[in-house]
Amino acid sequence: MVQKSIAVLKGDGVGPEIMNEGLKVLEAVSTRYGHRFSLEYAPFGANAYFSHGHPFPECTKRICDRTDSILKGPIGLSVLEMSKIPEDKSPEGAALLPLRKRFDTYANFRPVRLPLEFANFSPLKEERLGNGIDILMIRELVGGNYFGRKVEGSENNWEFAVDEGRYERTQVERIAHVAFKEAIRRNGKLTNVSKQNVMAEGRLWNHIIHEVAVKHYPGVKLQDVIVDNMAFQLVVNPSQYNGVVLLENMQGDILTDQAGGILGSLGLMPSACLNPETGKGYFEPAHGSAPDIAGKGIANPFSMIGSVALMLEKSFGLYEEAETVWSALFAVFGNGYRTTELKKPDTPADKIVSTEQFGNLVTCEISQFLRR
Repeated sequence: MVQKSIAVLKGDGVGPEIMNEGLKVLEAVSTRYGHRFSLEYAPFGANAYFSHGHPFPECTKRICDRTDSILKGPIGLSVLEMSKIPEDKSPEGAALLPLRKRFDTYANFRPVRLPLEFANFSPLKEERLGNGIDILMIRELVGGNYFGRKVEGSENNWEFAVDEGRYERTQVERIAHVAFKEAIRRNGKLTNVSKQNVMAEGRLWNHIIHEVAVKHYPGVKLQDVIVDNMAFQLVVNPSQYNGVVLLENMQGDILTDQAGGILGSLGLMPSACLNPETGKGYFEPAHGSAPDIAGKGIANPFSMIGSVALMLEKSFGLYEEAETVWSALFAVFGNGYRTTELKKPDTPADKIVSTEQFGNLVTCEISQFLRR
C-alpha cells in the first residue's frame, strides 16, 4: 500500500467535469490495490483570477508545494471572459508557465496510442497506420522560445518583437537522458527532431544529443528528423516513429497537437509534466478547456483519466496500476462505446456515452479486474 497526497486543480471550462471522472477512476484504483490518496483542492486558471485575483494564488502554491503530485485540468474561458483578465494575469503567462518553473517540470510526456482495432478514430486511411500507433513524445518544457528573453512590440511602437530561443547545454543533456532511458524501456529506438539546418539552437541541440548517445547509450538506435519533414511524415506514415520521439519546447508544442489530430481527437491525449529527479510534477490533458461545450456532458474524459495513469506510473512508480487504467480505457472502446466526438454515422445510439457515463464504464472495468 502507498499513501500519497495530490493537489487537485480542476481548472476551467470542461476541466471540472473531466476531473471528476479522473478522480472516480483514481478511487477505483485505490480500492483495487489498497492505496490511500488524499486530495487537496485548489483554484487555478481563469476562474481563480475571478475568485482570488490571481490565476495562481498563494494558497494554491502552498498546496502544490506540500503535496506529492498535482492533477490539473485545462485552463481558459471564453474570449469575452478572457478579455476581462489583464495581460499580466493571464492564465498561461501568470499560472501555467510559473507552475512549470516552480517545480522545474522540464520533461513533458505525451503518449500517442491508437491500436489498429480503433483505426476508424483517425482521419487517416487505415493503410497509413501500419500496425497501429504507439509513440511516446517527449518535449523539453522549460527552455527555448517560451522562456527566453522577450521584447514586446508594445515597447517599441510595434516595430519589432523578440522571443529568444535559448538552450543551455545542461538543459539539453538532461532531457536527452530522459528520452534515451525511455527508449531503452520501449523498443530501443529514439527519433530526435530539430531544425538544425537553419537554427543555431537546433545545431546545439543535435550536437549534444549525439554526444550523449555516443557516450552513454550506444545501443539505442538514433535517427534525426528535420521538424518540417516530421510534420509531413506524421501524416503519411506515423507508425514509423513507434517508440520515443524527442522535441524541443515550441516544436513539441505544435507536433504533439498534430499527433492528437492523427488520433482523431485531442481528447485522446493525456500528458505528464514532470521533474524526473524529484518525481514531482503535474498531470493534465493536452487539450484546452473547450468552454463552448462546458456543462453539456459531452467532453471526452479519456485524456484526464490517462493523465491519472501517467501520474500513477511517473510520480508514484505504480506501473501495474497504471496499466490497469490503460487496459480499462481501451476495454471501454473495445466494447463499442464512444464519446460524442468519436462517434461515426453507424455508431449505435446506445453506445454514445456522456462524460460521466464514460468514467463509470472505466471504473466498472477496474472493479471487474478486482473480481477476477
